[in-house]
Amino acid sequence: EVQLVESGGGLVQTGGSLRLSCAASGFTFTDYNIGWFRQAPGKEREGISCISTHDGRTYYADSVKGRFTISSDNAKNTVYLQMNSLKPEDTADYYCTADLSVYCSGSFLIIAGDYWGQGTQVTVSS
Repeated sequence: EVQLVESGGGLVQTGGSLRLSCAASGFTFTDYNIGWFRQAPGKEREGISCISTHDGRTYYADSVKGRFTISSDNAKNTVYLQMNSLKPEDTADYYCTADLSVYCSGSFLIIAGDYWGQGTQVTVSS
């Protein structure tokens, strides 16, 4: 059974940091590209970052570039999203997704999504 389990969300003040984790199981981790999306209340889902677990390529949306860092621990089948300099507009539910065929790129942040996790909530207070 394929599972993506996010953790690490919570409440943080503006300027603070959080690290989200996405633990994967049930598929060959290094075959997939894995990324993070978020959805704020009343807003559309936004792709924010991805990583190719095979070659380490990363990609970021402009909204998080320079503040967020995605990484992968292939030994643990886990992808991390380090979020620094958090802003109130980063408040959202954060989801990880894995896709076999869409390479980590701008396209991934639009169309990826073979498998999805259940999400973790991030709230940034002003």
